[in-house]
Amino acid sequence: MDIITRPAVLAPALLIAGYLVYQILRPSTLPRLPIVGSRPGEWFPLVKARWRNAKDMRTSTLVAYQQHRDEACLLPIAGGQDFVLLPLQEMQWLLDQPDSIFSNHAAIKEDLQLDLVVRDPGLIENPLHNHLIATKLTRETGNLIPDLFDELQTSFEEIWGRDTVNFKQVVLWESMQLIIGRVTNRVFVGLPMCRNSALLEMGIACARDLPMAAAILRFFWGPIRPLVALLLTLPFRIHSARFCRILKPEITRRLQSNEARQNDPEGKALRGEPNDFLQWSIHQAKASGDPHNMKPQTLASRIMLLNFASIHTSSFAITHVLFDLLASKKEYIEELREEVREVLAAHDGQWDKRTLAALPKLDSTMRESQRLNSFATIATSRTVIAPKGVKTPSGVELSPGTRVCGPSFPVFHDGDIYPDPYEFRPFRFAEKRSTTEGSYVDKARQAWPTTSTEYTAFGHGRHACPGRFFASSELKLMLAYILLHYDFEMQEKRPENVWFGLQRVPPLKASLRFRRRDAP
Repeated sequence: MDIITRPAVLAPALLIAGYLVYQILRPSTLPRLPIVGSRPGEWFPLVKARWRNAKDMRTSTLVAYQQHRDEACLLPIAGGQDFVLLPLQEMQWLLDQPDSIFSNHAAIKEDLQLDLVVRDPGLIENPLHNHLIATKLTRETGNLIPDLFDELQTSFEEIWGRDTVNFKQVVLWESMQLIIGRVTNRVFVGLPMCRNSALLEMGIACARDLPMAAAILRFFWGPIRPLVALLLTLPFRIHSARFCRILKPEITRRLQSNEARQNDPEGKALRGEPNDFLQWSIHQAKASGDPHNMKPQTLASRIMLLNFASIHTSSFAITHVLFDLLASKKEYIEELREEVREVLAAHDGQWDKRTLAALPKLDSTMRESQRLNSFATIATSRTVIAPKGVKTPSGVELSPGTRVCGPSFPVFHDGDIYPDPYEFRPFRFAEKRSTTEGSYVDKARQAWPTTSTEYTAFGHGRHACPGRFFASSELKLMLAYILLHYDFEMQEKRPENVWFGLQRVPPLKASLRFRRRDAP
């Protein structure tokens, strides 16, 4: 009893107990809807459902889709949110609503706890980099393909090696992080910075630290999160500070060069200006007229956030598709190799935008793998910010602050939409494209980066992933290179994916065996 009554023990215990009571007894602003994961007649169904759903999101989302296909329901998740899950037929209505009613930005801030993890408010409230991704990066992707190919070729030779005799074993996801980091940063910061091992290490660490800190923070009561965040975000702050410290000399050099070019009346200094995201960011920052955007620290932090947004998702995607192929039929790999050989020959052996566009089977393989292994199990997550709330087409009243989403995982596994939904059929979309009657646009709807309410691997609507066209080009180029230059030992069974609450990731410690091919 003496120990229990000590202030250092008693105060935290009372705080935790008070928080639990508050969570159980606080008035709910949620609409009265069926609760996924609850059981008839039990006390505190919302609280208990949160933990049941968090432990098995796969089953929870499937049950919600099967039992409440045509109506809204509540999908509570421990450490996440109490979502109002809309039926598939109301997804387009949700996407059509203006940002003044449903906010994508507010949902992302809450999911990643950005106000607590990222200490520069300007990076969060004024994400200039998103505009560059949607415009400049998308337009320049075709011009960047030769640089991407050069970097991935160098990266694979250095990291995977050139041994054509002995098979080598690697933990796939870990090696893909290194290669994706180098190839992506070739476009972000150019040579030689993209090969700086310390910069890449810090970028990968930041990509790991941010979502981990956010996931833990969401379990804490809002008023005490800022205090807890001081400790939980320490690894991220250390790694992001090191990342910026490594990159800032290059940024300073570029700022000085940019100033020299501006002062060159004949424009001779414009020759040789880098064509990468960092250089575009410098021009954008200068055009904004805000001195804060021109600071080396701000510019470096934007590149760091880009590393977070791209490294994990791209390394997940390439890991998924390789495991899918190696656990399927060897004939699929041979058919893909043959397609790549024929298309390369038809384009004089050169990788460019037209070459990548002429690979429907490769494109279909990536799209199919993402259908089966999409990172998110829900789609189009939004937060209601309309001061008076909003009413859905079916009459559900949503108050301000309510989180809303649509189904994703169960739609991807709906046999009425995708026949044999649990089977990896790599050419599913290529076959559909070849049999689709209509214009080029109609056929292009089967392409990997094309989204719809039934294909939300990249989201959908005006807030769909702005970098999906760049990412799809980068990853298709990478898969083509891997298939042409490496042989693999096939696997009897695909390693199981791992679920973390709402998210699903590839088997992070699973390995494969390969060796370099004598000739492509």
